[in-house]
Amino acid sequence: MSTQQFSQERLMNVLLAPQISEKATYVADKNEQVIFRVATDATKPEIKAAVEMMFKVSVNSVQVACVKGKVKRSGRVIGRRNDWKKAYVCLAPGQEINFAANEQG
Repeated sequence: MSTQQFSQERLMNVLLAPQISEKATYVADKNEQVIFRVATDATKPEIKAAVEMMFKVSVNSVQVACVKGKVKRSGRVIGRRNDWKKAYVCLAPGQEINFAANEQG
């Protein structure tokens, strides 16, 4: 496992939240992938190690996408949301992460 290369503290800060949407649900069913919101400076090996450490699953591959923040306005003021990064984590066959079951503990 590749978790020995990175510090435990760093791996705890890599994953921010699971991305739950219609597209995420569709991708999870079709490709056995899970989508996470991750830190903007996170690398693919760090994301893989963090998912394996936190959820005790084996990860096949990781794909990342940078999402540009939208321009929003409130009255006269024009602002911009922050850019963020999401990771498509492909799990090994037979593996799954069930977020509903993890909230009971």
